[in-house]
Amino acid sequence: MVSQLVLVRHGESTANRDNEFTGWTDVPLTLKGRQQAKKVGDILAQKHLLFDVVHTSYLQRAITTANIILFETNQSWLPINKTWRLNERHYGALRGLNKDDAREKYGVEAVALWRRSYTEVPPLLEEVLPNRRYPNQIEPQGESLKMASERMLPYWLEVIKPGLQSGCNQLIVAHGSTLRALIKYLENISDTAIDGLEIGNGEPIRYTFDDQFNMSEREYLK
Repeated sequence: MVSQLVLVRHGESTANRDNEFTGWTDVPLTLKGRQQAKKVGDILAQKHLLFDVVHTSYLQRAITTANIILFETNQSWLPINKTWRLNERHYGALRGLNKDDAREKYGVEAVALWRRSYTEVPPLLEEVLPNRRYPNQIEPQGESLKMASERMLPYWLEVIKPGLQSGCNQLIVAHGSTLRALIKYLENISDTAIDGLEIGNGEPIRYTFDDQFNMSEREYLK
């Protein structure tokens, strides 16, 4: 059965606006971010895209974006699966730092490597405070993109992929790093080439799968 997968990075958050590292910090959308989410909903409505289930992270910037998209497409009734596995990459001790300030503190090359490399891990938090959202100490002290990919992929393999294989259209509203990690996996992008992939806020991407689960090329919806 033919199925479609749409990936959306959340709309602009207050941390995006302020040029800060965010990671698992739970920040809201800006007005611009809400407008971006509405535009995504308008695009999907014009394409007559209907979904069977929606997946998002535990972070409000993604959840709010998903809710706005569903409202604009008259699909607010759809079930939303929320999982920490789709959370943004954890930026460790960089969390909350302005990116320009981080460059001054750590150096331009180091920050560029932490942001774009697949394997480099940013400076770790000294400790992770208890959070009822994340029991059993699942919140890391920091992650490379590779580490974020490794905790995201089981959700793809166990939940999203089987749905697509059964013909269910899936919408994922998540974050720049976890979506980069998923696209890297889907398209078999190399560890070095992935540093050139940018996922913009509120720019929907579609993949179509045929009944043999062959995947189309990446398509940016406008």
